[in-house]
Parts: sequence; C-alpha cells; structure tokens
Amino acid sequence: MLNADEIAGILKQQIANARIETRQDEVGTVIEVGDSIARVYGLTAVKMMELVQFPNGLLGIALNLEEDNVGVVVMGPDSAIREGDTVRRTGRIVSVPVGDAVIGRVIDPLGQPLDDKGPVTTTRTRPIETQAPSVVQRQPVSQPLQTGIKAIDGLVPIGKGQRELIIGDRQTGKTALALDAILNQKGKNVICIYVAIGQKTSTVAQTYKILTDAGAMDYTTIVAANAADPASLRYIAPYAGCAMGQELMYAGRDVLIIYDDLSKHAQAYREISLVLRRPPGREAYPGDIFYLHSRLLERAAKLSDDLGAGSMTALPVIETQQGDVSAYIPTNLISITDGQIYLETGLFYSGIRPAIDVGLSVSRVGGAAQTKAMKSVAGQLRLELSQYRDLAAFSKLASDLDKATQAQLSRGEKITETLKQPQFDPLSLEQEVLQLYVAVNDYLADVPNERISQFHRQFYEFLQTAHPQIPQTIAERKELPAETKTALDAAIVEFKKRF
Repeated sequence: MLNADEIAGILKQQIANARIETRQDEVGTVIEVGDSIARVYGLTAVKMMELVQFPNGLLGIALNLEEDNVGVVVMGPDSAIREGDTVRRTGRIVSVPVGDAVIGRVIDPLGQPLDDKGPVTTTRTRPIETQAPSVVQRQPVSQPLQTGIKAIDGLVPIGKGQRELIIGDRQTGKTALALDAILNQKGKNVICIYVAIGQKTSTVAQTYKILTDAGAMDYTTIVAANAADPASLRYIAPYAGCAMGQELMYAGRDVLIIYDDLSKHAQAYREISLVLRRPPGREAYPGDIFYLHSRLLERAAKLSDDLGAGSMTALPVIETQQGDVSAYIPTNLISITDGQIYLETGLFYSGIRPAIDVGLSVSRVGGAAQTKAMKSVAGQLRLELSQYRDLAAFSKLASDLDKATQAQLSRGEKITETLKQPQFDPLSLEQEVLQLYVAVNDYLADVPNERISQFHRQFYEFLQTAHPQIPQTIAERKELPAETKTALDAAIVEFKKRF
C-alpha cells in the first residue's frame, strides 16, 4: 500500500533541500562571418582581448569594440559558424598555461600540445598581454649571455635582459644563429623559448629534431603558430611565449626568448586589422604597428634584486627584402631594440659564415655585457676589422701596395678566417678568448688561411694536455691575468714549432 502522507513528506523534504542555482550568461548573436572574423551583436559588457565561445566550442578574441557590434577574431576555421549563432562570454582574458610544465614541450599559442606527450598539466595561467616592468623594477644589463658564437660574443655582445635584433635577407642564417644561442645554454641554467611564427610545419619539425638531438629540449619550449594556422594564432603567438617567459623571469630565473620572425607577425596583424576594417596607414599596416612590437619587446628585462633579479633576453628576428634595413618594420624594430646583428647576403655567399656585417651590427649595451677576458681581446678586434674593411675596398683599386698595408690586409684576412664558425658548433668562453687572442696578437701571420681552423682546434687540444691551467683560469676567473698571458704566449710559441 502506498502511503500518501509519506510520499508528501518526502516531496516536501526534497523541495526544502533543493538548491536552485541560476547562472547568468551574457550572449550575443553572429550577424556576419568571414575571413576568420565574426561580427557579434549584443555583447555590451565584453572586455578587450576577452575570450568568447561559439556553439561548436570554437573560441574567439574580442578585438574590436564598436558602438553597435563586437569584432571577434576566430581562433580556428570559421566554416562551422553560421549567421544567427549565439556567442557566449567566458569572462576570461586570453591566457596561457605557464610554469615548469611547459618546458620541453611543443605547444600552440593557446597552450594546446602539438607533440604526443599528453596534455600540459599545470594550474597556473598568465594573461598574454601584461604591463612591462617599470624603470624602478629593472636594473642595468651587466651579465653576459654567452651565445657560443665568436663573432657575436666578441663584437656585438648580448647581456641578460637585453633585446638584440637579428636582421637580414631570407636564407642568410638568422634562425641558425638563434638555434646556436639555444644550444649554447646547455648547463648554464637558462630556460629557452622558441616562438615560430608563420613557418612551415616541416621547418618547425626540423628545429624540434635539431634541439632534441642536441639535448636542448630539456630546457626549451617551442611555441608554434604555423603558416597554415589562422592569422589570429600567428598574432598572439609571441605574446603567449612572452607570458611563459615572464612567469619564469619573476620566479628569479634567466630566460632566452626568440621570436622567429616578427615580419610574419606584423603581416598577420595587418591581415586581421584590414579585415576588421581598421584604417590602413603606410604599406597598409595599421597605425598601431609600432605599439604592436614595442609592448612585446619592452617586457624583456633584467629585474631588480628586490624582485629576484630574474631576466628575459629577447632575440627578435626580422627579414629584410634585398638588404633594405630602412623599410618600415625593420626601422621600427631597430629603434625598439638595444642593437642589431645584421647578416649580409654577399658575405654569406662568399663563404663567411656567420655572415655578420661588422659595420652595421651594433650592441648598445656593449662592454657592459662582456667578461674581462673577452673585453681584453675584443677591444682590438673591432678596430682591426673596420680598418681591414676600408683597406680591402681601397686595395681593389690600387695595383701595388706597400709592406705595411699588405701586412694589415693579411691580418684582417686571418681575423675574418678566425671568426668563421660552422653551424651548431657553439664554443665555450675559454675557446673563444684563446682563438681571438691568437688572431689579434698576429700569431697567425705565417699560417695559411685554409689551415687556420685546424690550427685553433689542435692548439686547444695541445693546451688541454700540456697546459690545462691556462683554459681553466680563463673559464673560472673570466679574466686574462698578466701571468696567464705570459704563459699563453710561451705556449703558442711552443705549439707553433710542432705545427
């Protein structure tokens, strides 16, 4: 028998205990869609750079807040979005997962894994757009970041917290320089982030293989927005990488971040801006194209001791057309960064690699970011090379040259030969110092050009067996004391008798 009173009692109890949760969502309606842009009506309280969600789970970023509609950049293919679809606010500003969980991974700009190592497991996220550290929160750049490339560490030194532009035509070795710098951070407690913007998927896979084979993926993150990805992902990629770097920088660690390359980033932003019908300016770029890169690169810094003295060093890459450094985007970036490494096509094809043009390359931090040992040999180097360049141009016109000019030309050739370095072969500080010391002190005068690299290699092996204290002193003390110089001179004379 059913007892009506009992059933009524149970129902009353359930009604009393029922929790009615109401959720308020602000939704809008798609009024137009195309070219990865959706115009949405009704999201009156949406924030700039807020993520919104379409019915099929696709996300978009609110980028244009106009009077009667919101311009949303779709983060994926827009073919599944229809006019009249409802768009829901998420209340989240575009953020990425950060922390140690992203180290060693290949991810897209939203933090989704592109390798087969499962999801990125971290609870920490950081907005991709944040304020750069203020003047008070920074300290001057004073510690060197060794790249392992003689020509850079000697002539255009990079310090921790600096922004050094790598600029040159396509196929001149810009990415190779950046990858060498990553490989050289092994065992130096520097975390590296490589942001690939608009590159072929095969190129990113090749980069991943190079870094994995060298054991560099243990301390590197690759953020990839490939050529086939929508412009929205290519636009946010460098900011996403920067947010991951900032998290580590504020934790007191040293970070090296490479943006490869920012010309493709500017093109992605131009594409988005034109489709959003923002007014075009010079070369059809929008008016805020300078701000696009300045707010990104200003986030690289050496933090003050109060904030943990972490650092983020940025190496943005920019591609020029036929060596034109006075084009719009290259001049913008040259004015934002603390110097540039200019790679020249002519040098590259004449076999001088890395093809660094010493005249146009400069570091505005200079000797402040060099060890004493490097400073003692590199001071002479720039002067020697610039004099050699002037003389070499002049000697093409002159038929007979006096002895002094011939000697100076010969020295310049030996130094240029010394600065050549194969790809993916970064050197330690003591190797760089020893090679440059031998070159600037004219010990190579009687060594044929084609045997110079062999001379340097065998001389270092000789030192390690016969005089190990010389390279050891340079490595430990980071300087070249008088007694070490005397021992080094004697060792060179001794070795040359054998060589």
